[in-house]
Amino acid sequence: MGKISQLEPKEVFHFFEEISQIPHGSGNVEQISDYLVDFAKARNLEYVQDELKNVVIIKEASAGYESQEPILLQGHMDMVAVKKPGCTKDMTKEGLDLEVDGDYLLARDTTLGGDDGIAVAYALAILDSDSCEHPRLEVIITVDEETGMEGANGIDLSMCRGRRMLNLDNEEEGVLLTSCAGGARVHGRVKVETQKLQGYRYQVGVEGLLGGHSGAEIDKGRANANAMLGRLIHFCRKNGDFRFMDMAGGSADNAIPSASHAQIFACEKECAALEESLKSFEEILRREFSVTDPGISITVAGKEQGEWEAFTKESTKKAEMLLFMMPNGIQAMSADIKGLVQTSLNLGILKMADGVLELDYSVRSSVMSEKQMIIDKVCLLLESQGGTYEISGDYPAWEYRQDSALRDKMVEIYEEMFGKKPRIEAIHAGLECGILAGKLPGLDCVSIGPDMKDIHTPEERLSISSTKRVWDYVLAVLKKKDN
Repeated sequence: MGKISQLEPKEVFHFFEEISQIPHGSGNVEQISDYLVDFAKARNLEYVQDELKNVVIIKEASAGYESQEPILLQGHMDMVAVKKPGCTKDMTKEGLDLEVDGDYLLARDTTLGGDDGIAVAYALAILDSDSCEHPRLEVIITVDEETGMEGANGIDLSMCRGRRMLNLDNEEEGVLLTSCAGGARVHGRVKVETQKLQGYRYQVGVEGLLGGHSGAEIDKGRANANAMLGRLIHFCRKNGDFRFMDMAGGSADNAIPSASHAQIFACEKECAALEESLKSFEEILRREFSVTDPGISITVAGKEQGEWEAFTKESTKKAEMLLFMMPNGIQAMSADIKGLVQTSLNLGILKMADGVLELDYSVRSSVMSEKQMIIDKVCLLLESQGGTYEISGDYPAWEYRQDSALRDKMVEIYEEMFGKKPRIEAIHAGLECGILAGKLPGLDCVSIGPDMKDIHTPEERLSISSTKRVWDYVLAVLKKKDN
């Protein structure tokens, strides 16, 4: 401990470092939830921890703020736990290895969890302080936001009196977010048939992609490694009867996969054709993605002779259809807001388990009917190949509020502090604000946060200087009394 706690603001990075040593990937939140409870107990703060492990901590107003309207601070405790190929860290049991690179904080070979550990660190630093001036604070820290917002969907907020909320889950300083897309997850399953064949097994990978957040980076034109496997097998099968044997790629439905791997079968007389096809396909991808994914490559890690359990021709074609023909990426741009992605689809997880091909898709849209249309399209394509599906994690869009006293106040304070207007924006990524607005009628909400890059990837970085500026801004918002 103590590697980063001397960074400014010290109180924020102290708690961020403590959080980083607690494994808290989505679905593995019990330890961090209990840590938050222990924090509240040690400071005699009122708290609620529910069965899902959501935590609400309440701190009464500081002197002189008793008559002010309460304010909610909100973020989520889980992170997308992704690591680089070859990294041996067990992210379900081990903490992160934090490093400083100039103005950036990162974690060696893994995601950093700035999304949304920084919200938790900000909130704990405020709750811990005896000098911050603030109205009654109601801090809401949810679980499993990254896997479908299950925590926000299940939380009971009947103890909360506030109707103004600072969501601390934004990744761009100087931007006040006021609306976001809704979304859902489609989990598809397709049973595959196999047969024993004599020949060669190739270990093939689509690697070196940048990946990224399927909301924040979906507009960057980056390749999806899982979808590329479908295009790869389609390209190769023009030149021979090649079969899938196994495949896996991605670790979160809301992250664009940066690598995907497959075992491909070829009979002896067609090995040369497969090897030549793989080389040609790599050249095509390098040309197409020279700007957006300059490191993209097709790897062949091994070639073994023997008798193998390979997909039948029909099952290989099913997988090819689902990976190659399924829509992916941007499906529609907003006609109302220039440059805003309106609807998208991301195949985030691909794997085989007990003879079943499993595919996890993240669907996002700010238009409810379009979100349903994409879900219907995914499900219909799965059914056409004999598959089944489950839909989960459905959450509503957060709609723009024309009249927002909180937004107006925050714009005024930002201009006073920084001498310029903040940008008022909507985003394609999902936030919990829409769900929580349904539980707190009349909720007035704005989302802010410090600069972060490449969230949901092992390249994730958090700006240290931006963290300090946003900290000062949050304190100023809490301090300024309503007229």
